[in-house]
Amino acid sequence: MQNKLVEELIKIVGKANVLTTPEDLAVYGYDGTFQEARPEVVVLPESTDQLSEVVKLAATTHTPVVPRGMGSGLAAGSVPLPPGGMVLSMTRMNRILEIDEENATVHAEAGVVTAELQAAVEKHGLFYPPDPSSIRHSTIGGNVACNAGGPRCLKYGVTGDYVLGLTVVLADGRILKTGGKPIKDVTGYDLNGLFTGSEGTLGVVSEVLLRLISKPRYARTALAEFAALDDASRTVTAILKAGIVPASLELMDQTAIVCIEEAMHLGLNTSVEASLIIETDGTDEQTVQREIDACTQICQSSGAVAVKMAHNEAERGALWKARRSMAPSLARKAPNKLGEDITVPRSAIPEVVQRLRQISTKYGLPVVIFGHAGDGNLHPNILFDKRQADQWARVEQMVAEIFATSLELGGTLSGEHGVGVLKRPYLERALGTTSIEVQRSIKQALDPLNILNPGKIFPV
Repeated sequence: MQNKLVEELIKIVGKANVLTTPEDLAVYGYDGTFQEARPEVVVLPESTDQLSEVVKLAATTHTPVVPRGMGSGLAAGSVPLPPGGMVLSMTRMNRILEIDEENATVHAEAGVVTAELQAAVEKHGLFYPPDPSSIRHSTIGGNVACNAGGPRCLKYGVTGDYVLGLTVVLADGRILKTGGKPIKDVTGYDLNGLFTGSEGTLGVVSEVLLRLISKPRYARTALAEFAALDDASRTVTAILKAGIVPASLELMDQTAIVCIEEAMHLGLNTSVEASLIIETDGTDEQTVQREIDACTQICQSSGAVAVKMAHNEAERGALWKARRSMAPSLARKAPNKLGEDITVPRSAIPEVVQRLRQISTKYGLPVVIFGHAGDGNLHPNILFDKRQADQWARVEQMVAEIFATSLELGGTLSGEHGVGVLKRPYLERALGTTSIEVQRSIKQALDPLNILNPGKIFPV
């Protein structure tokens, strides 16, 4: 990195907000995947104006810019690949600027941690539903960049369903403001939708205006245990066909259950092939109870060996602790894991579960199956040892077959993790040549120098 560029960056954001030591750079060179590449400099702006000046400087010097939140992504989207360039860490832009109770909105900077934003609005009787598993350390800006979801998206939708407005720094440093507080707005193109899910390739999101709803007053949670994984997957379809839309409907297979229990000691039944976590919520207690009772009956008639109701907040918290401990718990089974993210039509859940098990058997590596089964979004995790060259070769083949299976069943490559680096090779097959060409044209129009998160999303 040129000393002159570093000096100019220091003039904009201050010395404390420009990192260049090898130790600091290493921290910003990886995410939740096994990918790693060091930037040449890390910049931590504290305002949109500072961010604008930094990006303007990057454009002038043709310096690649990789926006980054807390690095919890699972597609290597915030890893500076190819190595070098500038990482823009948004973590010091972490202020909640306004909570508007009358209009039910929150205006926050991109670096606000999702769980902290949720806690802040709930003090006002409001509710921000999207709840990715990384909720306690992922940022709102990162959630927007990947259009993150979570267990509650079955009933409430994903991040993009709550974005009313954005402040975006464009590739030349200009500041773009989109949307606003009006609920209905069809004036011009949907720029909120364009930037949401764009993974920092079209602009750097600095501020977000989010729609809120009233906080549900009641919730009921149950754990249904199944001797057969197929029975659990068919139960998901049966619940939804009955006209019930739970707040969450989560699937865990036996390997996932065993890993969680070994790590957390929560008293989970490790002898069953699968479990479903089912939660209903709402403002009417009787309706919420009636829905969970109906789900219980469907589970029992569909082969559940037991349905356990959470009788208090502690028991409910234990169930969700189990689910959110999934990813770290898998480390007990193997040195490495590759967590994928596919979404299929809900009717295809039983079939895709069977196919995933067949892929696991074919290649001799465990595939842990869990995820948001209620909306068809599953997270097959391949467990392996990357030090074994033959295992890594098998993993690559398995990934290709997993994606092919999802597409064959009418599904997609990603429900909430984004494309990043890991899914680029499969994008054209999923979307088609014309779609790729259109998206490349948008990228070229907004970022003609290709400095914003280069090497991400599009096949190379």
